[in-house]
Amino acid sequence: MARLHQRRKSFVAGHDLVHQGQSDQAAYILASGWVCSYKLQPDGSRQIVDFQIPGDFLGLRSILLRTSDHSFEPVVDIQAVEVLASDLFDAFEQTPRLATAILWAASRDEAMVVEHLVGLGQRDAEARMAHFLLELGAKLVLVGLGSRDGYDCPLTQYHLADVLGLSAVHVNRVLRKLREDGLATFRNGRVTFDDFDRLAARAGFDPSYLDHTGPLLK
Repeated sequence: MARLHQRRKSFVAGHDLVHQGQSDQAAYILASGWVCSYKLQPDGSRQIVDFQIPGDFLGLRSILLRTSDHSFEPVVDIQAVEVLASDLFDAFEQTPRLATAILWAASRDEAMVVEHLVGLGQRDAEARMAHFLLELGAKLVLVGLGSRDGYDCPLTQYHLADVLGLSAVHVNRVLRKLREDGLATFRNGRVTFDDFDRLAARAGFDPSYLDHTGPLLK
């Protein structure tokens, strides 16, 4: 891991560090800040796939599949470590446990994509929002940036709209409803779980898909 962290770089918010269609053989490990991964449509609209937090890999598929099928944009100014394909493959060969850990992380990302698809297709807007806020919270707890009470969150209502398949106006209404029902409050860059258990019940949130026990091979 120390060898992989040799090329640390800074990136400013709003400028892609990996773009859709890119074929450069490099990925990144996010060291600080938040990033959104998104796919751009021909009409200029975008679907945010997920948000990455410190510790997450960015652009791994651009190495393994040779071409990135989506883009990564910093939500705030970030620092990330550039990982070349040769670095990664050498690490896999020399440290099987690291390869297993990265495979676990990729599998967990796939499990989250499945949950997001279920949310877009089957959950109503309130349950979709509640589930998303709880999932983010669970991920942030794992890296020491959140708790059962809540977490700091730099996302705007437009970010939430693009990831949840809602309009910004609808996002505003849903957040107001969750706040009025005493479930959760998102205000001034802070998500507060006013009643965690009731919010989890409203979302049907079962965190087992996040598999926070970690890779099977220790």
